[in-house]
Amino acid sequence: MDALRQPIILGSVVAYMALCVAVGLWALRRTSSTRDFFMAGRNLGVMVTGIAIFSCTMSGFGFVGGPGLVYALGMSSVWIVISTSVGHTLTAFLMGKRLRLFAGLADSVSLPDAVAVRYGSEKARLLTAVAILLGVMGYLATQILAMATVLQSILQDVSLFAGISLEACVGLATSVLVFYCVTGGIVASVYTDLVQGAIMAVASILVFLTTVSVVDGGLAGTTTLIMTDDPEAMSPWGTLGIMGCLSWYFMFSVGCAGQPHILTKNMMLKRPRDYRFIPLVTIGGYLLTALLWIGIGLAMRALVVQGTHPPLATADAAAPQFLQHYAHPLLAGVVFAGLFAAIMSTADGFLNIGAAAVAHDIPRALKRPLQRELLWARTGTILLAVAAALFALYSHYENERLVALLGAFGWGTFGAALVPAVAIGFNWKRATPLAACVAIASSLVVNFAIELFDVSIPYGIHGGTVSLLVSLLLFFVISFASASPRLPREIEAVMEL
Repeated sequence: MDALRQPIILGSVVAYMALCVAVGLWALRRTSSTRDFFMAGRNLGVMVTGIAIFSCTMSGFGFVGGPGLVYALGMSSVWIVISTSVGHTLTAFLMGKRLRLFAGLADSVSLPDAVAVRYGSEKARLLTAVAILLGVMGYLATQILAMATVLQSILQDVSLFAGISLEACVGLATSVLVFYCVTGGIVASVYTDLVQGAIMAVASILVFLTTVSVVDGGLAGTTTLIMTDDPEAMSPWGTLGIMGCLSWYFMFSVGCAGQPHILTKNMMLKRPRDYRFIPLVTIGGYLLTALLWIGIGLAMRALVVQGTHPPLATADAAAPQFLQHYAHPLLAGVVFAGLFAAIMSTADGFLNIGAAAVAHDIPRALKRPLQRELLWARTGTILLAVAAALFALYSHYENERLVALLGAFGWGTFGAALVPAVAIGFNWKRATPLAACVAIASSLVVNFAIELFDVSIPYGIHGGTVSLLVSLLLFFVISFASASPRLPREIEAVMEL
């Protein structure tokens, strides 16, 4: 079976690529308007919506970046898993069915639409769209870089593609992604999520059992090896330290309620009353798939420490290398295909909300709505994909960014900008349009200043946490200092539910 390992893995990936083309063409027939392209007609059931949410949370961030982060930082990475699980619960409590009701109130096709309805402000719509567009660059680059990293790992062992460059893999990944997204829109994404989410939940359990079996002594042997080599890595806070981990905890738990790719999928649910079942599906699936994240990262570090496997060129190679060399070929093929499905569907989601910002929200906020929005949405999708691919290569070569750290930047950008205006503002009548606009703008200034000027924050505290604290502070201060806004009766009714 090992002799067939590479053909099985490559065959699985090729079959998946063909499936993406088929799904895109199928979804094309179901996408006839911007409402279909951006919102899947707001006609999704509980299982499709719940699995789509946890799938877009894991994606290339979790399946490639997660193991790489465990390999590099030890148990620090586990705090992301814990805090994101808490974050899904917090998002359900803060938003619940309220966001879906806001979406239905004005037939919204995007999150900025709902923000404009809540605040009665086109400035708030514009700034929300700009924040989404900027955050999409970091997160979409994460997906493209993750997909290219896995492709390179698979293809460089095939004689025909020996020595294939990362740039070529980025080009191939982006080409398939563009076709899939332009034809199918969000419809292709959510139905691919349904299939791959179910597959990855089962595959993650099998991969975790494999990670336990490849190191002598199982999980106990793995932890002993790592502790002997680097005791700090296996401490509760890992190599990042207590303040760094707590900053991640705050950013990923509270910041979850400001992730537009998650919130947008909540807006697609057919019946608002069914939202109470969504957290069960989302958190359950997320925790199962997190087994792959943690298991592979620990196993690969232990295998390198004991000399069974050579040191990795980059930490992001942990997942591809483990699946290539230690997982059963059939399991590796399924996981690789599922991994591509996770990346593709999540990237589709980010391209979708980014295209909505470009073709729908920004023009409307500027009072210049575009004719033939669907055509412009597909054009915007292509341009965003190319820009994100270039940003992914820049981040990899110029900043030496790991996939997970690039994803954390996108998460922090979204969370800092949108938690005050959306997660709090949709629950608090006292929130004002000015407070929402200042919170969004200030978070972007702080977050990008930290990133662009490479500001070093003491104790490993993440820049996204700092920008989120700044935006929250300004949001509350300005709201309390301003006159209490008078809300339309229908807005007030939704907020009282």
